[in-house]
Amino acid sequence: MPTSDEALAALLALDEEELATYCRAIEIDGAIAQVLRLKLDKGQELWVSRGGLMAYQGIDWKLKVPGGAGKAVGRMLSGEGAALVRVTAHRDNADVVISSNQPGRLATWDLDRGPIVCTSGSFVAALGEVDIDVTMARSAGAMAFGGAGLFLQKLSGTGIAVVHGSGDFIPVELAAGEKLLVSTGNLAVFSASVAYGIRGTGGCLKAMFGGEGLFMTELTGPGWVMLQSLKKVPVAAKKGAAQ
Repeated sequence: MPTSDEALAALLALDEEELATYCRAIEIDGAIAQVLRLKLDKGQELWVSRGGLMAYQGIDWKLKVPGGAGKAVGRMLSGEGAALVRVTAHRDNADVVISSNQPGRLATWDLDRGPIVCTSGSFVAALGEVDIDVTMARSAGAMAFGGAGLFLQKLSGTGIAVVHGSGDFIPVELAAGEKLLVSTGNLAVFSASVAYGIRGTGGCLKAMFGGEGLFMTELTGPGWVMLQSLKKVPVAAKKGAAQ
């Protein structure tokens, strides 16, 4: 299992040799609100979050539920919608530009390093044989009060995941049994070995005047966590989706 610093370095480094298996070329552009530029050859495919297609040439796309209809309900509860966009290049040298529609950084994660869990709005795209599933928090109250929500997306398999962090990524390493409380909306992505739930902030006065609400997300190690320095706008509030 990589440390949090190793995970951050891996996220921010484009592994050209590994990515060449799934696309002709890839680059991340921009500073304030980054975009992902891909070149695909005929027949190459990828998953894209709904509303993520910014511009394209030489591709076909359709809405599709990862894992089939049986996964639709869980995906809807995760806040990401039942279906994702499935992109297929119908010619060589096809172009795709993908955006998260929010300020912040884009990063790539090779799933050979281990599965990850993405909070709402943090998953952007996936290339390869990636299993996009839904995982559930230990605490049922997390759906109503936890910043991460009850259902999150778990990415595993073989391939590359593209994730987004609002602002900058802040790495945190958790030892076995070590706990971390995270403010609502400031959790981006974490290793699948980390458990998550909620914990109360300690009273109505803190909730009313502290600005953090009644509950915070509680993470329990072992594993690494990537915080995001800006609170992410909920997916449902995004506008201007391509679909």
